[in-house]
Amino acid sequence: MLDKTKLYLLTGFLGAGKTTFLTNVLKDLDDKKVSVIMNEFGKVGIDGSIIKKEGMELVELNQGSIFCSCLQLSFVSALVEMSDRNMEYVFVESSGLADPSNIDEFLEAVEVAKGDVYNYSGAICIIDGVNFLDQIDDIETVERQLKFSHLVTISKADLIDDKKIKRIKEKIRTINKRADIVESRMGKIDYKFLDKDLMINDWEEYEDTSNTPENRPKTLTLTFDGELPKEKLTLFLETIKKDCYRIKGFFKLDDGWNQVDVVNKRIDYSPTDKGENMSEIVIISKIGPQIIRPIFNAWEELVGQDMKLR
Repeated sequence: MLDKTKLYLLTGFLGAGKTTFLTNVLKDLDDKKVSVIMNEFGKVGIDGSIIKKEGMELVELNQGSIFCSCLQLSFVSALVEMSDRNMEYVFVESSGLADPSNIDEFLEAVEVAKGDVYNYSGAICIIDGVNFLDQIDDIETVERQLKFSHLVTISKADLIDDKKIKRIKEKIRTINKRADIVESRMGKIDYKFLDKDLMINDWEEYEDTSNTPENRPKTLTLTFDGELPKEKLTLFLETIKKDCYRIKGFFKLDDGWNQVDVVNKRIDYSPTDKGENMSEIVIISKIGPQIIRPIFNAWEELVGQDMKLR
């Protein structure tokens, strides 16, 4: 009989680097039976296509947070389903806006349904080294994710100086006194945590999540059939990004298919083979449905071609 499946929860605010972290972990576990449950707020999953590889089991849960009542049953069902597949590892990548304070409810529900099948091995919180100190005072979700973590990874450490890293670690300790803290440079860390008992750092009592159907952010999907100059798309993104938590997707540009990633003021493009016939980007709004008109206005002014927004 196989040992219990090791279950890890991966948290972190939008754009912190969760998918990059997970991609590298999966490479490290290339010879293991691994499955991923991926949670995104949009109707269309973008990150799932990035991490897919041969032999990996993937379940995508979209349109909300897995810790909200809107997806609670789907999340428990996915965990139960994975328990029947004799996996060695299951990684749950939660949405960047997910508050994992009630993870114990889901673990208990799975145990009632299937028995003691999982070895919950801890919550790994990826924080954005570049933007964390600005986010932590303004966005409750960032603090909640950090508070209930057992390992904290400071991503993008190669983009900040030692003085800022020291300030970040001091701030982390005001919220989480016990979690291990490691630094990630160029998306990579030492993956020895897979052999450690992170749960020795489990010190907080779990609480009710702040995720509810009522406070779910507005998420839109923009699709476009055609090709754009990169300069035009960049001008459009520059115009709308101030009202967005995150923009990501795949777009056919004049230099080929690109993965598009917008976090705060930064717009990144990287060549990809993930694109299909239709360009598609997911937009997570800071201002609710009020963002719809500015999107249409900016697109009409700067691009002037037909697109669909849903």
